[in-house]
Amino acid sequence: MSTSKSSTPSASPLDLVIFGGAGDLSVRKLLPALYMAHLHHNLPEKTRIHALGRQPWDRNAFLAFVQEKVSGFIDAKVRDDASWQGFLERLNYVCLDATQAADYAALAQAMQPGSERVVYLATAPSLFTGICANLAHASLIDANTRVVLEKPLGHDLASAQKINDEVGQYFQESQIFRIDHYLGKETVQNLMVLRFGNTIFEPLWRSPHIKSVQITVAESVGVGSRAGFYDGTGAMRDMVQNHLLQLLCIVAMEPPVSLDPDAVRDEKLKVLRSLRPMTVADVARDTVRGQYSAGASKDGSAPGYLQEDNVPPTSGTETFVALRAHINNWRWANVPIFLRTGKRMAERRSEIIIEFADLPFTIFTDSPRQSVNRLMIRLQPEEHVQLQMMAKEPGSGMRLRPVHLNLDLETAFVERRAEAYERLLMDVVKGRLTHFMRRDELEAAWTWVDPILEGWKTLNEKPKAYTAGTWGPAASSALMARENSAWVEEV
Repeated sequence: MSTSKSSTPSASPLDLVIFGGAGDLSVRKLLPALYMAHLHHNLPEKTRIHALGRQPWDRNAFLAFVQEKVSGFIDAKVRDDASWQGFLERLNYVCLDATQAADYAALAQAMQPGSERVVYLATAPSLFTGICANLAHASLIDANTRVVLEKPLGHDLASAQKINDEVGQYFQESQIFRIDHYLGKETVQNLMVLRFGNTIFEPLWRSPHIKSVQITVAESVGVGSRAGFYDGTGAMRDMVQNHLLQLLCIVAMEPPVSLDPDAVRDEKLKVLRSLRPMTVADVARDTVRGQYSAGASKDGSAPGYLQEDNVPPTSGTETFVALRAHINNWRWANVPIFLRTGKRMAERRSEIIIEFADLPFTIFTDSPRQSVNRLMIRLQPEEHVQLQMMAKEPGSGMRLRPVHLNLDLETAFVERRAEAYERLLMDVVKGRLTHFMRRDELEAAWTWVDPILEGWKTLNEKPKAYTAGTWGPAASSALMARENSAWVEEV
């Protein structure tokens, strides 16, 4: 197996510290991503990875855990014994209670002299402040220390501001990396190039040339083992406030003056601040909450949300949200923005649909089809960009049929495509902030979301039921129909 060697990010030693190092995120995403970075020589030579947890393990016990649990999340075709053993040599385990300041002495002792440090907080946000305070007390924070904060960052604006204030006591804003793994996806980053690296779309990327925008993040799975967390969070906080609004920012932002992190994030912030605030009447008209009931999935029958383990039988938590948003600026005036996310939907799919305006007049009267142009950007499970255009059907007459111009990113490039967490972790190591949320971005997102959450509380309506394995409540289709639009799978 060949791996192309790239230059290492830094000649300094690197200590990468993972709080929650034996947790689900570390096992499924972080450690596999770091293995791939190791395999492709993208880590500094003197990198040590310190997993922290409360399990009373020594290093050998932790390595046995990694062998058993982590290796299953790495493609067997890219894993070889030599590179795997080299990766294991980088690993260390520190038994540590994050709330106990005395435990941090063992972590300090494990650090390499003169190292740069990346501290990844893969824990509940309620622990962030205490961890930062204990790190500072143990003299483990300096100008070369970066901290990565996992979502959710708060459950409303006030709690997000509190977290930001408290973490900000110990870290400068330039040292704080608020991670949203969607921003690490290749197709999301390609969207920047699609918009700002080509001339063909920019003249049309505005009202009145665009009829509507759809952004969907659909999951086919239920809440599973996350039910305890999810029931206190819901789809709005878990997905819309971060993933979907970040995707909307990239779709709707103005061209930045450069790729400087603050230049990019300044333009994203303008989008969030331009979102039209929702009143209670707007919430009633322009939002749909849903909750899945028993149905089917690709693996067979699926229980309803209320039948999932650790879900209260009377829970009113939404597992589906669809809403219509508006951006109050010249580029997007009168263009409805439809956001949708849900669990136990018909398939796993994340995509952005740009539907261009209807023809003002058609000369093709023989064709029953309406001429529709769409730019379809698929983020997962596969990654591709399609431009839907109309073409003549073979035969006599002038009947039209939609056809697709395809850019399959997986076949267009022979180079390896890193997963989102690997790409973002390497950005942290290199100190690149572009694809991470700035404090004012996070708080602007909550400023828009909070009135929707309050509106739902005021309306006091139960989420609308939808059958597992479908595309959500019928009310979400009606939401689109009022704007003479339809979700792409209904066209």
